[in-house]
Amino acid sequence: MTTRRTFPIALALSAAALLVLAGCASVSPRQNQDQVNQELGAFAGDRVLLARTREDRDARAQAVQKLLAAPLAQPAAVQLALAGSPSVQALLAQGWADTAAAAQSGRMPNPIFSFGRLVSGDGLELDRSLSFGLLDLLLLPTRQGVATRRIEQARLRLSADVVGQVTRVRLAWVRAVAARQALGYARQVYGSAEAAAELARRMQGVGNFNRLERAREQAFYADAATRLALARHQVIASREELVRELGLSEIQAQELKLPERLPDLPGQPLEPQAVAALATRARLDIRLAQSALESAARAQGLTDVSSFTDIELTGHRNTVFDAVSGTRSSSHGWEVAVRLPVFDWGGMQRDAMDARTLAAAHRFEATVRDAGSTLRESYSAYRTAYDVARHYHDEVVPLRQRISEENQLRYNGMLIGTFELLADARDQVSAVAGAVDALRQFWLADAALRASVIGRPVDTSLSAMSSAPGGVDAGH
Repeated sequence: MTTRRTFPIALALSAAALLVLAGCASVSPRQNQDQVNQELGAFAGDRVLLARTREDRDARAQAVQKLLAAPLAQPAAVQLALAGSPSVQALLAQGWADTAAAAQSGRMPNPIFSFGRLVSGDGLELDRSLSFGLLDLLLLPTRQGVATRRIEQARLRLSADVVGQVTRVRLAWVRAVAARQALGYARQVYGSAEAAAELARRMQGVGNFNRLERAREQAFYADAATRLALARHQVIASREELVRELGLSEIQAQELKLPERLPDLPGQPLEPQAVAALATRARLDIRLAQSALESAARAQGLTDVSSFTDIELTGHRNTVFDAVSGTRSSSHGWEVAVRLPVFDWGGMQRDAMDARTLAAAHRFEATVRDAGSTLRESYSAYRTAYDVARHYHDEVVPLRQRISEENQLRYNGMLIGTFELLADARDQVSAVAGAVDALRQFWLADAALRASVIGRPVDTSLSAMSSAPGGVDAGH
């Protein structure tokens, strides 16, 4: 179907489409980084930057070297990961790719220009046409709305991924420092056990110890040696885990220095009201699920139309040259092509979209319900770990210290022997090791709670406090 008088209408529609396309949203790495930094500024304590130039890479390298020059505290470990980890850089680059793909989904397909040249006898005909999807143009606002939601989802996922990376760094740092601290106490227990085993051997040699008594001391010494070997491996394993999470090279890993001990307990634990107030302002998981639901709802309206039919508008301009008469004639017009729903009425597409929207609604509801539960669990683990660590600090370790002082006085008064004094020393070291383990679990629970507050829950299970065996003095 053609007409000579309506071709300007097609041109006007094409121009309008071009103007609309010119206003389509675009994305850049800077926008993604600003979004992440706005979301996670208080959580991470530092900013992320995708290094795309030599200057950016040099700045990252200088920041890494500066942080490695001193023993690495936990906040500095997070800064080091954000500045130098290839994994973080990969997350930022992938986030840029995801947002760009989401933005692309909101743009119209490019128009198609076709050119034809036909020769018939002495005549020459040139055909030119420009076509684009009319339905795509009519639904463009809806498509852009869906794309905007998808961009938001991609940025929220990027923020959540960075939260996960920061949390893994914090957990790995706690394990690495705690392992170093525990190794020192394992060496003390081993030294005490070695001295007791050697003394038992000598006393048996002069007839003051029987075989059973010496075997008990030797068994404790063998167990202490095993624990020391495992503690040494744990230092290496936890340090390498931290190296991987920080993304250090082999040379940088050799420069890594860690503190000798974990930070002390804070004076007061976080109150549940403060935790709940923080969680209601910035939970990424709830916002991501809500954005997915809104995106599915918008896409459902788009599918209801596009699954049924499609419309294409084409503008034509044809020119015919007559070589015999030397004349030229032109014609122009437009045509509309409609896809007829004969074989497929799009019912399955609409059903699939309905199902996706329903699933998104249920996922949102499940996320809201899970959020409260995981936060309560994380806070319970945090508060329990705090109370246990405080109990060790205020009660168990001072009590063991007093017992040790009394046993020292009894030893000086010749009321107890060397083996009893060594056994008491082992018990005291065991109590201190238990306090270190309690402190380790508190800082692990603290990192898990901070991740749960922002909407990226991690495992919050607690375990019994580890301690070295101290019951070998029963036979004396």
